[in-house]
Amino acid sequence: MAVRGRHRRRQQSRFNRASLTVTAGGAGLALPLVAAGTADAASADTWAKVAACESSGDWSVNTGNGYYGGLQFKQSTWEAYGGSAYAGRADLATKDQQIAVAEKVLDGQGPGAWPACSQKAGLTRGGPAPVAPEAAPAPRPATSQAATPTTTPQSKAGTAEMYTVVRGDTLSQIADDQRVKGGWQRLYQANRAQVGADPDLIVPGQRLQLKPGATATPQSRPAPKAKDRTGPEPTGKPAAEKAADAARAKAVAAKKAAEAKKAEEAKKAEEAKKAEEAKKAEEGRKAAAAKKAEQAAAAKKAEAARKAEQAKKAAAPRTTLSSPVDAGPSTPYRASGASWSKGYHTGVDFPVPTGTSVKAAASGTVVSAGWGGSYGYQVVIKHADGKYSQYAHLSALTVRGGQSVQAGQRIARSGSTGNSTGPHLHFEVRTGPGFGSDIDPLAYLRGGGVKV
Repeated sequence: MAVRGRHRRRQQSRFNRASLTVTAGGAGLALPLVAAGTADAASADTWAKVAACESSGDWSVNTGNGYYGGLQFKQSTWEAYGGSAYAGRADLATKDQQIAVAEKVLDGQGPGAWPACSQKAGLTRGGPAPVAPEAAPAPRPATSQAATPTTTPQSKAGTAEMYTVVRGDTLSQIADDQRVKGGWQRLYQANRAQVGADPDLIVPGQRLQLKPGATATPQSRPAPKAKDRTGPEPTGKPAAEKAADAARAKAVAAKKAAEAKKAEEAKKAEEAKKAEEAKKAEEGRKAAAAKKAEQAAAAKKAEAARKAEQAKKAAAPRTTLSSPVDAGPSTPYRASGASWSKGYHTGVDFPVPTGTSVKAAASGTVVSAGWGGSYGYQVVIKHADGKYSQYAHLSALTVRGGQSVQAGQRIARSGSTGNSTGPHLHFEVRTGPGFGSDIDPLAYLRGGGVKV
């Protein structure tokens, strides 16, 4: 059975709402849920105009007034016409899904389900089927003034008042508007002979007595242009609607059970994932500890080897060394500052003009001769004592990699290439071939007898 109609007194609002409920002139029938695209279909452009009138074209509107979506579906209507298959409420469904449900309502109730906006939008039965492109929202129409059903006052001698049913009326709305004591149930009992067995089925023109004792005389009258609909629903429900409610409740219970099962499975999966992550973390900690112990052993071994090498070198005769240039030093070794990547000066500078001869400090083999990035053009020589000497910021090279040189032999000419603030020779001594193993170059030269 279709959902009972609900009405309310007119309120000023930014929307003209349509409850889409079963009302007088089209209520009380058990309507099958039919697919969109029936003989009563309307075009997407027409539905867009209805939405523009009902909600200013906002298909996801939810103002908290009990009506949802662009076409302002009442929740019971949305469920009764199959909307739950798309979303829990109309405002959560897409535009096309809302139109699909609206087609069913149009087929079951006709355009009167949207009493004011259907006329403005040109919504009729048997219109063209909706097409895929979404129509742009029509300009927001001015709020129409709702027509209010009138009563026929009787004499002041105590005669009961009468009411003539108009299109869009329901017993609950009439009882609310006319303040009938006992609500729609009392109104129905007083007019049962006039209304019939179905309290949802009232038709325009019926004369209803609003108080016991009045005489109901059929009288026709024109239907008003539009009525807003809301207010409490009758509490008594027909068997078909109760069955539908029970089915919905069963579906909700089944859905909750499925969600609970899914949540439990997700919880177990999360716990298993955390356990696996904890296991991997523990294995990682053990591996890190083992690696650290291995590195410590290797460092200890390397230190022992270094001390042995130092002892060997101390016992060997000293190699005669030579000053790399005939000049005194300027920027000392380990001078601190942000200008150097290591935070301090890793060598010593000799301020000499560009083109000054640069000599090998000791005999050895040229490891590299060429561009050295921030060092500019450079020469690196490995010596017999295991040390490496570096000559940087050069303007010209006179040796090549792999070449043997003697102490005091010219290997290049000074310059200001690479990261340099002026002509000078950057001289560096290392314990290894790479950057970071530097030692005091002047102490090295002086240890070999060079006076600098």
